[in-house]
Amino acid sequence: MSEPNPRRAAVTGIGVIAPNGLNTDAFWKATREGINVLGRITRDGCDHLPLRVAGEVRAFEPATAVEERFLVQTDRFTHFAMAAADSALEDAQLGQSAAGEAPFSVGVVTAAGSGGGEFGQRELQQLWGKGSRFVGPYQSIAWFYAASTGQISIRRGFKGPCSVVAADEAGGLDALAHAARAVRRGTDVIVAGSTEAPLAPYSMVCQLGYPELSTEGDPDRAYRPFTSAACGFVPAEGGAMLVVEEEDAARERGAAVRAVVAGHAATFTGASCWEASREGLARAIDGALAEAGCAPEEVDVVFADALGLPEADRAEALAIADALGRHGRRVPVTAPKTGIGRGYCAAPVLDAAAAVLAMEYGIIPPTPNIFDICHDLDLVTTRARAAELRTALVLSRGLMGSNSALVLRRGAAGAP
Repeated sequence: MSEPNPRRAAVTGIGVIAPNGLNTDAFWKATREGINVLGRITRDGCDHLPLRVAGEVRAFEPATAVEERFLVQTDRFTHFAMAAADSALEDAQLGQSAAGEAPFSVGVVTAAGSGGGEFGQRELQQLWGKGSRFVGPYQSIAWFYAASTGQISIRRGFKGPCSVVAADEAGGLDALAHAARAVRRGTDVIVAGSTEAPLAPYSMVCQLGYPELSTEGDPDRAYRPFTSAACGFVPAEGGAMLVVEEEDAARERGAAVRAVVAGHAATFTGASCWEASREGLARAIDGALAEAGCAPEEVDVVFADALGLPEADRAEALAIADALGRHGRRVPVTAPKTGIGRGYCAAPVLDAAAAVLAMEYGIIPPTPNIFDICHDLDLVTTRARAAELRTALVLSRGLMGSNSALVLRRGAAGAP
């Protein structure tokens, strides 16, 4: 007797709050057009810091997206998460009824690196400026990196498996993989992803310890991975949330299966050990392909980590070649994040969202502001490239040494 078909984890909803768009459509339009929105940081209290360029989310009004009772107890990164989760659930045709009569069937998993720095800084200023009586009761939870998971689940009544992944920047991909495995084990729906808000002064000062951070003041030169002018990365805020659910159940209720989370693997090679990340990332790619049952030549596009340091970029280019063989030098590679910044844990989730959209539309978005490629890669630059895409490989590395690779397969028919 043959074994029953295994449960497959499908992406049915995408919600985005990004520097280049406050919804998925705006994000995709700007991404496929290769629009660069990096600019000088305008947040209060940051003008004296050496970090001068970032990807800011502008025109986002938390009060229009989040109820007052949640607004006052949460940080900007959680405001992004709640708004993106709402959009993803609506996109998946789940909306307010997601939990329905089975609240234990829906869970949440997020990843975060910086946590609620803006909220925490404000309360610390109150402490030192006015005294302990002026510190609000939510200081104990709003800064916490697990706050977004908790607040989304409380706000929407989700009582299924809820967790937070602490795995460096690569945690964004690990959160999506964690969601997929929960679905394969029997959970109906997981809302998964990452959002970040690292542009408050306190958070920025903490980041200045990263030698990989770019302090270039010209937005057109500050973040140029895979080029001879690479001088580090610039941070970004925002992120994305995805709805991941069991494929057959999604089809039965009439939801569009936008992609399938087919394979994932993670490794660890140590903080700032970029030469060693070549082997670690290649092993992660090998593991993700093996779990997906995917041959290297089946990969149609790679969404690169694109750190922006010469040694890190070289290691990534070689890792792609090591894992994909001769195909690794021919497969199209892209890094749309050069137009919006590298948003820590949120960066690879935005890449995953872009990969799903790329497969739907048959378009590989370009790598903005990149012209003089100095690595052996088929890097898509200048303008988008039309291609039939069935399989996308998304890569991420963390500053502390985590490496992660995720394989996404195209879902149903492409976009209308």
